[in-house]
Amino acid sequence: MVGRVGDSPIIGSGGYADNNIGAVSCTGHGESIMKVTLARLILFHMEQGKSAEDAAEEGLHYMGSRVGGGGGAIVVGRAGDWAARFTTERMAWASVKETTLSYGLNPNQVVSEALEGSLRGQKLL
Repeated sequence: MVGRVGDSPIIGSGGYADNNIGAVSCTGHGESIMKVTLARLILFHMEQGKSAEDAAEEGLHYMGSRVGGGGGAIVVGRAGDWAARFTTERMAWASVKETTLSYGLNPNQVVSEALEGSLRGQKLL
C-alpha cells in the first residue's frame, strides 16, 4: 500500500539482535508485529532464560492473543541454538549445520538431507 511502512525497518519489530542474547527475524502481519515489537519480545524471553524455541512460541502466542495477528520468527541464540516457529498456515525456512541442510514449509515439518559435492567443507553465507 502506498505510504505503508512495514515491520521490517522498525527496530525491535521485524528484526533485532543483541550480542549477549541472540538474533530474531520476523515475518507475518506487520501491524501486529509492530504493536508487540515481536523480535524484541522474543529476545526478552531468551534473556529471562528461555530457549530459542520456547521464546519464539511464547512471543508468537502473546501476539496472537493480544492483537490477533499471525506471524513467524527465526531465532538464533548466542550459543547457536535456533528455532523457526510460526502461527501462520505456512512459513518457508531453512538452516545449515555442518554438512546437513534442514528445511520446512508446513507446521512441524522438518526435512533434513546431507549436503554433497562441492558444498561439503565450505562455509555457506
